[in-house]
Amino acid sequence: MKSSSLPFEQKISPTIKKYQEFYTRSIRDPERFWGEEARKLEWFRTWNKVLEWNPPFAKWFIGGLLNASYLCLDRHVKTWRRSKVAIYWEDELGNARTWSYSQLYTEVNRFAYVLRKLGVRKGDRVAMYLPLIPELPITMLATARLGAIHTVVFSGFSAQALADRINDTQAKVLVTADGGIRRGKIIPLKKIVDTALEKTPSIQNAIVVNRTNSEVNMKEERDLWYHELFKNAQAYVEPVHVESSDPLYILYTSGTTGKPKGIVHNTYKWAFDIRDESVYWCTADIGWVTGHSSIVYAPLSHAATMVLYEGVPDYPKPDKWWEIIEKYGVTIFYTSPTAIRMLMRYGEEWPKKHDFSSLEILGSVGESINPEAWTWYYKNIGEERCPIVDTWWQTETGGFMISPAPGIELVPLKPGSATLPLPGIAAEVVDENGKPVPPSVKGYLVIKKPWPGMLMTLYRDPKRYKTTYWSKFPGAYYTGDYAIRDTDGYFWLLGRADEVLKVAGHRIGTMELESAAISHPAVSEAAAIAKPHEVKGASIAIFAILKQGYEPTEELKNELKKHVRQVIGPVATPDEVYFVNSLPKTRSGKIMRRVLKAVLMDLPIGDLSTVEDEASVDEVKKAYEEFKKLVEPKT
Repeated sequence: MKSSSLPFEQKISPTIKKYQEFYTRSIRDPERFWGEEARKLEWFRTWNKVLEWNPPFAKWFIGGLLNASYLCLDRHVKTWRRSKVAIYWEDELGNARTWSYSQLYTEVNRFAYVLRKLGVRKGDRVAMYLPLIPELPITMLATARLGAIHTVVFSGFSAQALADRINDTQAKVLVTADGGIRRGKIIPLKKIVDTALEKTPSIQNAIVVNRTNSEVNMKEERDLWYHELFKNAQAYVEPVHVESSDPLYILYTSGTTGKPKGIVHNTYKWAFDIRDESVYWCTADIGWVTGHSSIVYAPLSHAATMVLYEGVPDYPKPDKWWEIIEKYGVTIFYTSPTAIRMLMRYGEEWPKKHDFSSLEILGSVGESINPEAWTWYYKNIGEERCPIVDTWWQTETGGFMISPAPGIELVPLKPGSATLPLPGIAAEVVDENGKPVPPSVKGYLVIKKPWPGMLMTLYRDPKRYKTTYWSKFPGAYYTGDYAIRDTDGYFWLLGRADEVLKVAGHRIGTMELESAAISHPAVSEAAAIAKPHEVKGASIAIFAILKQGYEPTEELKNELKKHVRQVIGPVATPDEVYFVNSLPKTRSGKIMRRVLKAVLMDLPIGDLSTVEDEASVDEVKKAYEEFKKLVEPKT
């Protein structure tokens, strides 16, 4: 087997002296470093101790007082930025709204007043089940203003998933909408909420935004219209001073790892390097951690102008996103590899219709971006002049961990690599015994030192927090990811460790296999899983989506098998290839490989509340059934 199919030697860009000096200083004296960084924020009272570390529990900036809503709004409206655009919002049909920082500040204050009148106080939980409309960040910031804790539930989740999260947090208020819009259809959110609230005794009030003018059931006394509550709302609410280690929000993992886990984060975030003239667009949903940090708190704390889009990338046309970039002069575009690969299927003609001259930086978040998608993104959207900031992080980490850092110094880029750890992040690749492995050897990704954005605990379950993240490698945070570090120190993420395939004694990352499949000219997206095999231990199955213009044939299946074999080596030859039109993914764009494995092994599929499109599961089942007909003996 070849050592790797990843392009370790390919580099694009300059030297890294400034980064190295900055990083070395941060690791040598992390408390001093993080203290200097924290002073860039406005505090009501500074801390008396940077870090209290009782492994694995950390508290940062002990005694410091601040407020996230204040950092995102109040300090900006005292300056010329009060008239600057904070949010450009648009939906699939082109309906649009614009909010200045002054308008956003007023709206947040008024809604904070509404919540306070309803009895919300510091430490209370407020749940949100909203589409991607401005009222969602407004509700988050209003909740934070009161020192309360918000928990955003993605609006694609089922009534049961919503009820479970409300009950776990014991939220007292829920903010929702009559409906949302997706692919031109109204999603009846209030109807889903009504079902969920039959099982959630902690909810005292449900506030409803009139998004679609749909007729909905409004339960007397409990259900209240958002717009009516504003009639007598005051325009200013004093921001509550909260400890820096007080929880800002509770967020649940996407569901790809099984039972949801409540994650509590510090209010301190290390945000983006964004300038006053930046127009920033992160395409994630706010229901995921990327939306929390990278749509709400990071850009607003830096007074950025940001774009919010309610809709999907290819509706009503495959160039909807490219149209928005051109329309609003987006300078920083941050999206997922899944979305990039999907848009690759439509070819290069759609982006060529648009002017991308405003773009300066492209970002990638979610799963690892394979080199082929990286190159397509760099050439067709970045026009070979915009660096790609490929970020590795997790819900649990609260912020970027491994990523290029143009705000410090742009390091040389390698397509498919997240590059180097950010300052203060002591990342390492280790073996089963927790010992660092040599360069170019695969292993487990761990973080050796605490950092300010890290999860504080699992909500009401500190024992599970220790077991899940800190027991496998004592003294180090276990990310659950499999990785390799090359001779330049660059990190390559190979997939979740529990999804790594062990074939004939060789450990192969899903990212390696999928990248090899996607490097075939006919394939736009792929997912790899393993099935038990009597001889090899595991056999490889590939699910592939073809680009437009290619037909699924037996000849192409065999060609793809040979291609993967040539790219990685004989041991990586797929035993089975299935052509499908879609793959089961979470709404955050992560491929649900457990669903693929369940279909192939005739196991229960399990919870599908996080799946983007349930029809994709039927696609997989259909492809598998057709395969069985071909290989089963005739009777």
